[in-house]
Amino acid sequence: MNTPLRLGAALGALSGLLIVVASSVEFVAGETAATGLALALSPAFGLPLIVALYFGQQHASGALASIGFTLNLVGLGLFGGAAFALNVVLIHVDAAVVDALPGAVTAAFLGSALVFSAGTVVFGVAMLRAGVYPRVPAAVYAFAFPLIALLAPLPDNLFISAVHVVSGAGLIWLAVALSEKASRPQVVTRAPAAV
Repeated sequence: MNTPLRLGAALGALSGLLIVVASSVEFVAGETAATGLALALSPAFGLPLIVALYFGQQHASGALASIGFTLNLVGLGLFGGAAFALNVVLIHVDAAVVDALPGAVTAAFLGSALVFSAGTVVFGVAMLRAGVYPRVPAAVYAFAFPLIALLAPLPDNLFISAVHVVSGAGLIWLAVALSEKASRPQVVTRAPAAV
C-alpha cells in the first residue's frame, strides 16, 4: 500500500508546485499561456493525492471522510475540467464571445465550483477530525481551495494570487506529510494460525 501513497504524494506535490509557481509568475507578469496551462493541469495531478490522503487516513476516519472523499473526487474532476476550459481555451477567445456563452455553460462552471467547494470543505474537515495529517495544511485545504473555485471567474488580482500560493503550499505540505507517513514501516498484523 505504500507505493500508491508515495505516488499520490509525489503527484500532489507536483500539483501544489504548479499552483505556487504559476500563481507567483502571474502576480509579477500577469496571466500567460504557460501559467494557464500549469493551472489547468494541476487538478489532474491533485486527483491521486486525494485518493492517497483518503487511504492514508482511512483507519482513523469514518463516514464523513468517505462522503467528503467522494464529493471531493467528483468535484475536482468537474472543476478540473472547468479550470482547463477557463485557463487553456476561453483565455484565447474574444471577451464578447465568452460573455455571450449560453447560461447553461455558466451554470455548469458554477455547479462544478460548488461541488468542488463542498467536497474540499467536507474532506478537509474530515482530515482535521482524523488528525493523521498536520492541522495547518488540512485547514488550508478545507478553506482556501473553495475560495479558489468561487473566485475563478473574477479577474486576477493580488488576493487571488495569494490564495493560490497558500493553497499550493498547503498541498505540498500535505504531500510531504503523506510521503513521510508512507515511508514509515507498516506494522502487519496477522490472525493466529488455526490449530
